[in-house]
Amino acid sequence: MTKGHDIPRTDAPDGTLRLSGVGVAGLSGRHDIVVKNGFVAYVVPANPGDVGKASGGFVTPLLADVHVHLDKTHTIQRIKAGNPAPIQSLFDAIALMEEDRPNWTAADIRARAGRALEAAFAHGVGAVRSHVDWVTPDVPAAWPVLCELREEWKGRVDLQPAALVLGDIVPEAGSAIAARVAADRGVFGAFFYRNPDLATKVETMFSLAARHDLTLDFHVDEGLEPEADGLSLIIDAASRFGMAGRVLCGHACSLSLRAPDELERILAAGARAGVGLVVLPTTNLYLQDRGIGRTPRLRGLATLKEARAAGMEVMIASDNVGDAFYPYGDYDPLSILRLAVPSAHLEPDAWLDSITSLPARWCASNAFGPIEKGMQADFIWHGATDMGDLISRPRSERIVYRSGAPLLAANNDWRNA
Repeated sequence: MTKGHDIPRTDAPDGTLRLSGVGVAGLSGRHDIVVKNGFVAYVVPANPGDVGKASGGFVTPLLADVHVHLDKTHTIQRIKAGNPAPIQSLFDAIALMEEDRPNWTAADIRARAGRALEAAFAHGVGAVRSHVDWVTPDVPAAWPVLCELREEWKGRVDLQPAALVLGDIVPEAGSAIAARVAADRGVFGAFFYRNPDLATKVETMFSLAARHDLTLDFHVDEGLEPEADGLSLIIDAASRFGMAGRVLCGHACSLSLRAPDELERILAAGARAGVGLVVLPTTNLYLQDRGIGRTPRLRGLATLKEARAAGMEVMIASDNVGDAFYPYGDYDPLSILRLAVPSAHLEPDAWLDSITSLPARWCASNAFGPIEKGMQADFIWHGATDMGDLISRPRSERIVYRSGAPLLAANNDWRNA
């Protein structure tokens, strides 16, 4: 626990929670927060004379993770047991996941995805969008499982399943898949990377989305070849179909190779079209420009600062956890931001919204907002002074509040640190 920040207590007989002299994300100075009956009763500037005697700490909104893979998660130990060859690229990881896919029964997926959601909830995550591999025309075993988990987790985590359709099956199977996704209130998406006749396949995705009133989410340009530019095709289609705010693109690693004038053109078009961008530091840093026995020269991160400056909405997410694409991680968006800060030279204060309000909105979750009077008391208290201090202290105390009540069991990791 960080010294100087006492853990908040609910000592009042009526259960009123008082946080005294805390920093609040988005507000300057120190504040007092009072919670009654599960809602924030008030947020007021702290009395300067009382700040030194207050418990302190730092309060943020709940976290949101707009790009994860609950169907793949926590398979790495099983994969390692098969003694695979070293992973040298994205496509090595894909091959290993295909080898493990026969193990993906409904019970297996439910157990692994449930473990992941428990971890996310404990970290203070309130909204998640999970991709589901859709590699044949048949409905994958994970799809109905995640739809069931969405209902089971209501009120704790807003779970949004997203179909990740293999790009080359879109012409033959896209129509039936889109109809199923629409019936299940999911998100429609595809993995596109230098596919043959890519423009036609992108057009088909947008036509189906328009027909079924679906939101789109693409894995696109996940590599470091300059000719990989599916993003431009998606941006153009989003503009023509009038789908501002309903098209999200993940990875876009090849943006990092663009000449300045070309990059400016692509990002300006993306902003005009209302296309969102999600950057995945763990998986891309782990797999891009990878080679045995050599240090990577290229980061493989999309140009997130330039995209935001151009007017695009830019988010950061966990992506893979405990699988062949990234064998580590724990469904904690704050740890992803902590990695992104040095990797992409970010200012923590300016990018907290990339793991809170922005991804929550893209996940169609309305449970997020600024810490203010009248809001449901769902937030996180951290044993830190401000965002800089929070990023500096990976083991700082963290207490997640839902409706003003602390998730005590969720914080055992920190209490025992």
